[in-house]
Amino acid sequence: MTPSTSFKRSFSVCVYCGSRDGADPAYAQAATECGTMLARNGWRLVYGAGDVGLMGRVARAAQAAGGDTFGVIPQHLLDWEVGKTDLTTFIVTETMHERKKVMLMNADAVVVLPGGAGSMDELFEAVTWRQLGLHAKPIFVLNTNGYWDPLLALMDQIINQGFADASLRDFLNVVPDVDTLTTDLAATRASAT
Repeated sequence: MTPSTSFKRSFSVCVYCGSRDGADPAYAQAATECGTMLARNGWRLVYGAGDVGLMGRVARAAQAAGGDTFGVIPQHLLDWEVGKTDLTTFIVTETMHERKKVMLMNADAVVVLPGGAGSMDELFEAVTWRQLGLHAKPIFVLNTNGYWDPLLALMDQIINQGFADASLRDFLNVVPDVDTLTTDLAATRASAT
C-alpha cells in the first residue's frame, strides 16, 4: 500500500471567530465549548492560528482536551494575533487570501462563531465559493445569543431584493448552541464516510 492510500486524515472543522472576546461572556464560553467539543469527538481544529480572543480560546480548549490543531496565519499578523506556535501544525502564509484558501482547503466543514470584519470576510468568502461551486462544504453559523441575527436579516434582504437566489440562505446552517452544532457536525461527518 502506498503512503497516499494508507493515510486517512481526520474530520477537520474550520472555525472562523474573533480575535477579541466581545462584550458578552457567552461568546467566550461558546468558543471554549467548541474547542473542547472538537477534540472530544476526535475532529481536527483548523483556524487562524491566533492566541488572542475567541481564536485563542478555541485553540487552547482543543489542546487541553488533547485535540489536533491546524493553524494558518499570515506573516504580517504573527505579532498582532500572537501566533500560536505550539499547535500540532502551524503554517505561516504570505497573504490573508492564502491563509483563507489553506484553511478552507484543509477542512471538511466550516463553523463561524461571533467575530468582526475578519470573520465576516471569511464567512462571505466561504459562502461565495460555495455559491460558485468551488466547494460543497457545509457552513455552520453558531448564533450565540442571537449575535448573527442582523447578518442573517441582511442576507434575507439581499435575496428579497433580487441580488441572490434563495439558495444563498440554504448554504448557512444556523445553530443556537454548541450542543446543536455537535449533533449537526456528527451528522455531516457520518454522511461524508
